[in-house]
Amino acid sequence: MKAITFHAPTDLRVERIPDPALLEPTDVLVAVELAAICGSDLHVWHGRETGLDPGTVMGHEFVGRIVAAGPEVSRFRSGDRVVSPFTTSCGDCFYCRSGLTARCTRGQLFGWIERGSGLHGGQAELVRVPLADSTLVALPDALPASAGILLGDVLATGYHCATLAEVSPGNVCAVVGCGPVGLLAVLAARELGAERVFALDGVPERLAWAERLGAVPVAISAGNPVERIREATGGRGVDAVLEAVGSAEAGRLAFELVRPGGTLAVVGVHHEAVFSFSPGQAYDKNLSYRIGRCPARAYMEQLLPLAQRRQEELSALFTDLVPLDEGPAAYHRFAERQDGCIKVGITFSTGRMHG
Repeated sequence: MKAITFHAPTDLRVERIPDPALLEPTDVLVAVELAAICGSDLHVWHGRETGLDPGTVMGHEFVGRIVAAGPEVSRFRSGDRVVSPFTTSCGDCFYCRSGLTARCTRGQLFGWIERGSGLHGGQAELVRVPLADSTLVALPDALPASAGILLGDVLATGYHCATLAEVSPGNVCAVVGCGPVGLLAVLAARELGAERVFALDGVPERLAWAERLGAVPVAISAGNPVERIREATGGRGVDAVLEAVGSAEAGRLAFELVRPGGTLAVVGVHHEAVFSFSPGQAYDKNLSYRIGRCPARAYMEQLLPLAQRRQEELSALFTDLVPLDEGPAAYHRFAERQDGCIKVGITFSTGRMHG
């Protein structure tokens, strides 16, 4: 099969590699209809996250059809259309039963093989999915792949961020970073009843999208955004900040935007060694700080009606749809935000069967 493989930072290649096989009786093989490049894939591309084995298939967002199933798979059969979260989960351990599927004791992240151990990713013609019954979610044929795929990561993560922030009717919020996750955090905050959502970014196309989703756009390069938002909130700051970047600068900005007694919810993947504010500063602000990987599987079925209802807007986030052979070049375009690139999908010819 063909796949996008990692070799070094900024060195991704489309290669022919062996087809995956069923290794456990609970495995399935999925023929991919659509994969996507996630902002967190760029951490590997830039070299901010290290340890990935050369030859690892990239990606953890994919939709497709099952083409083979192990003998202990009971919920799915060949031909079923499915969407996967970015990690597998058993559905039965302490963490899965408590809704924290991202910390499943048997969970694995797609697209991460280190020292020979792990899972290949979804930017390939075929993907092996362990623990299929408790990992995958059936996807209606009528739902476009470009909307359905967002259930497995970006929509779930944006909604998780709004949930961590405890957004409720009448709240005033700010979203820092309007990449795909930040944009869907805007959507989620509005869905949860936020009265106003300020969206902060430096890319005009992203701000335009945020406004389309119901936010007040705030360009971070035009004046002091903290002063502007404080003026708009009676000098207090916002009730909650949803931070979807993962940098020291974003963390500091979020801290300055939130009012005393407010909540800072973080889903951006941070790599710095220390917080951008001190414990004393957090104490003096009576700050609630909530952070962590989204338990996407726990949200997916809940969010399916939302994806169906707003499928046109969700699908439109894909500014770039490219065939597999153009995937490495699309990583460059996405990383550089060229030509208003917001979200990249990788398309595959339909009907490919295993073997």
